[in-house]
Order: sequence, then structure tokens, then C-alpha cells
Amino acid sequence: MDHETARFFDVEEQLARLSGLSDQLEAFSRTVDFEVFRPDLEQALAYSDGGKSGRPPFDPILMFKILMIQTLNNLSDERMEYLINDRLSFMRFLGLGLSDRVPDAKTV
Repeated sequence: MDHETARFFDVEEQLARLSGLSDQLEAFSRTVDFEVFRPDLEQALAYSDGGKSGRPPFDPILMFKILMIQTLNNLSDERMEYLINDRLSFMRFLGLGLSDRVPDAKTV
């Protein structure tokens, strides 16, 4: 087993441990269909058609979930950025992998 494969299984094992400890964000994710919010979020955000250069915007559901975590835990933008990068439970709730781009504090 190469190093990358071993690391993948370590992450999966850790996530299973979190599930066993009743990860509240995981339960929340199973209970709430966040996609029902997508049309309203997209309308409210009114993202451009992408004709301009630059990075594409983050998914509105991702940003909505980030704001939910931030509000529920009374976190600053900087602390939120750190914790998304630090916590597997946050990453799993947000649908992010270890190598995915995470919104920085200014984006949050």
C-alpha cells in the first residue's frame, strides 16, 4: 500500500470514528436537504454568467453551510477559515476533500 492509499484509509477511519461519536453535523446533513435552498440562494447572489475572468465563485450551498456553522459557533471569519482546514467533521459536512479549495476569511 502506497503512502497516498494509506492516508486515504486513515481519513476514512477517522471519519468513521467521528460518526461513532455522534457527529452532529453528519446527522444534520442527513436530516436537511440543503439543495432546496439552491434556487433562492442563486437568485439572491445573482452570480454573473462567468464571462469575466478570475476564479469561479464558490458553490452557494457550500457558502450557506459555512455561514450556518459560523453562526451556530459564533466564529470569526479567520477562525472559520482555520477550522474548515483543520476539522474533518467540518470538511465532511461541507462536502470538501483534503485537496479541495477552501474559502479564505475574506470570502467567508
